[in-house]
Amino acid sequence: MRVPFNRVTSRTAVDSARSTLAALTVSIGTVGLAAAAARPGLLALVDQHAAAIRDSLDGDRRPLTAATLAGYAEGVRSAALEHGWVPPSGPVDWSRPEWLLTRLLAVCALARSLDPA
Repeated sequence: MRVPFNRVTSRTAVDSARSTLAALTVSIGTVGLAAAAARPGLLALVDQHAAAIRDSLDGDRRPLTAATLAGYAEGVRSAALEHGWVPPSGPVDWSRPEWLLTRLLAVCALARSLDPA
């Protein structure tokens, strides 16, 4: 069955941003935030990273959005990959997480706080 062109919905920037954040949440956010809830030191570290992200995105003056958070996460990840970072192939040891994973986990924490609309 062919769908007429005018009935195909294009993917919007908001949909793309939400998809990026959802993929990040599935890959590290769910497990990482559960680990942070059980480890006060990790939670404090994630909070510090979240504050730094908020500052870098001027989050005190403009509300954070899915698009800004997704763009930030993609930029950090791309830069890390260009510098030789290799994503973990198995479970992450959240007792001693690397800087990049903590930063991305902070993005997940901030994304959770966004309005669902």
